[in-house]
Amino acid sequence: MNKMSLFRSVRTKAAGCAAAAMLYAACLPGASAAQTQPETENASAVYPFLGVDSGGKVFLGATLPFGMVRLGPDVESVDGRPAAGGYASTGLIEGFSHLHLSGGSGKYGNILVAPVTGPLAPGDIKSARADEAARPSYYRVRLTRYDTLAELTATRRVGFHRYTFPSSADAHVTVDIAHLLNHGNGAESQQFVGGNVTVLSDHEVTGVGRYQGGWNEGGEYRVYFYLVADTPARQAHTWSDASISTATRASVASDAPLGASLDYTTTAGQVIQIKVGISFVSEAQARRNVTTEAPGWNFETVRDAATTAWNDVLAPIRIRGATDAQRREFYTAMYHALLLPSDRTGENPLWKSKEPYYDDYYAIWDTFRSQGPLLTLIAPDRQRDTIRSLIDIYRHEGYMPDARSGNTSGRTQGGSNADVVVADAYMKGMTGIDYRTAFAAMQKDAQVPPPDPRMQGRGGLADYNSKGYVTLADERSGSRTVEYAYDDFAIAELACGLGDGAAAQRYAARAGNWANLWDSSLATGGVTGFIRPRNPDGSWAPPDLTIRGTWPNFEYEGDIWTYSLYAPQDVRGLIRLSGGNGAFIHRLDTLFDRKHFDMSNEPGFLLPMLYLWAGRPDKTADRIVDQLDRQFNDSRAGLPGNDDSGAMSSWLIFQMLGIYPNAGQDVYLIGTPSFPEAQIDMPSGKVFRIVARNWDRERLNRYIQSATLNGEPLDNAWFRHAQIANGGTLELTMGPTPTGWGTRVPPPSLSDPVSPLCSAAAATH
Repeated sequence: MNKMSLFRSVRTKAAGCAAAAMLYAACLPGASAAQTQPETENASAVYPFLGVDSGGKVFLGATLPFGMVRLGPDVESVDGRPAAGGYASTGLIEGFSHLHLSGGSGKYGNILVAPVTGPLAPGDIKSARADEAARPSYYRVRLTRYDTLAELTATRRVGFHRYTFPSSADAHVTVDIAHLLNHGNGAESQQFVGGNVTVLSDHEVTGVGRYQGGWNEGGEYRVYFYLVADTPARQAHTWSDASISTATRASVASDAPLGASLDYTTTAGQVIQIKVGISFVSEAQARRNVTTEAPGWNFETVRDAATTAWNDVLAPIRIRGATDAQRREFYTAMYHALLLPSDRTGENPLWKSKEPYYDDYYAIWDTFRSQGPLLTLIAPDRQRDTIRSLIDIYRHEGYMPDARSGNTSGRTQGGSNADVVVADAYMKGMTGIDYRTAFAAMQKDAQVPPPDPRMQGRGGLADYNSKGYVTLADERSGSRTVEYAYDDFAIAELACGLGDGAAAQRYAARAGNWANLWDSSLATGGVTGFIRPRNPDGSWAPPDLTIRGTWPNFEYEGDIWTYSLYAPQDVRGLIRLSGGNGAFIHRLDTLFDRKHFDMSNEPGFLLPMLYLWAGRPDKTADRIVDQLDRQFNDSRAGLPGNDDSGAMSSWLIFQMLGIYPNAGQDVYLIGTPSFPEAQIDMPSGKVFRIVARNWDRERLNRYIQSATLNGEPLDNAWFRHAQIANGGTLELTMGPTPTGWGTRVPPPSLSDPVSPLCSAAAATH
């Protein structure tokens, strides 16, 4: 059964709950069917389970937008280890930890709390589950081994647990400090390196865990906690190594078990509530976080406040005419795009600053293409503050990160793509950012070889700056070269804006470096002209036909079909090297038809839009509809790959709206909308409407026949941010066959007769 048929079969609340008791929030106690909710209450459309399976790795649990605490279940996978991202649809629940990523894995799972009954056995508390349900700000599950209902909600820095126990003479609330996701000794594994725990009273436990490693191979970070219960315990235990005792304090200095329990005698249906404050600074601050953010014991008050927060951040986009399934897809995607990075302002243990502090940029290499531009539209204050945080990290550590987690920057997968994030904000008029300091950080990326190129800056920079490309003396030389060229374009944009003509000219010239790896004679798959590795002496190396490269390969998480077309600053130049529009269209058709396009990974995000430069908006529409139909749905397996901090979800949002950003520039590309109308509250406070006349649910009328923007005819398949910054209307008349609309004036390119850059930069072209 396809997704449309499935959800037609559960239209009523009663049928929905009977057919799929855990399917979506309408089945929760007190919740009404999704169809009855006002569209302004968009949190009611979110299905948090969307994307938990088939590699999506999205977070499931309780959190606030950009919250520091993401409280959710950690599930033991089939091999007896915790699921890499925390959650899995099958497996035993080990407990509920307070720190998670979303759309990725390899970090956190810290401070695991679990309700158990029976003899205390810290190494064996996992349980099967039933009656699982979730919505933004709330998660619940019945732990069948203990016949205990667990409910979770959260504030920004506090996890709030409500446990309903059975009658038991031996009930416990346990806290495991040593627990980790991806625990082990591998290169990307995490290690627990020690900590301590103290029972302060019959209802309070505090402590700290020390951790290191993970995907970013990060240094040590410390997680402090303060746990307080609303019910006094009859006794408490601590444990370290294999020893359980009634001592009020325990500690370990290496990777060994460490934890504590509050022990109870419970009656049937007895509720015990737990609040856990988290801090990266101190136990005292963890306690303050509880007293300031969650001072009372009303679980519903905390949950409702979190729901309000989610409704507020989901309100800036309203869609009309969507099916229930489309609403679930769309608003769940928004929800996922607003989870990261983590707002840790006031929780920076490394330096004192008046600037915002964000962590879990995981990773900018993934998010700069779509999530960043989305936040610029719908959460501009957050995007401004995250950029300010990037700049402050540069001030104190010397580089803006390409990825950062656990207060450690790294690893840098490709270019210095924070440069593109800054340029995107600047080109769209975002204020409140120290662009002068950002410009210094960007130039350092481009000029100073980093001490550890996997952790900061640009690897292979000496060759790139002297030869115009990265050679095989360094890893990922192909993907790095083309990304560096685009990062240099971003620097040239900011140099133009700041009036630095010499820098604008220098970086505009380097923005063409992507072509220095182009071998016009290299042919494969019926197409000629691809990027190719070069040896340190400048000679061609054998072509690299790896399907999906990784750290030591020529291209990272892509192939030469994808990376040969990565020049967002100069698609006109790509078309020229490819042999003209006809050859370029043939190349794109071959790429898609022979499945070189990888929707599950970010490097190809712009590829469906490249037809616009060759005058074929109809093919862009076809490719988008195909991807939306085949790769995305509203099920647990509804994402084609890792969501990567909302990167995949934000791609989906833009394409369903019918527009897509060329990140780092002020240009939006027009695709084909999935709804008859959408409204976006712009940062200016005005509303931008996208209206599709003759739109049909079957997507037969997918081709734009004509368009107006703010009442004026628009013949281009693109427009600029300034044209919608103060609101307005993009009206698209749709039809079943292509026309000449959008075929005459392509989007801007660096090699246009009139450069998109300033006159000083244009002098190089």
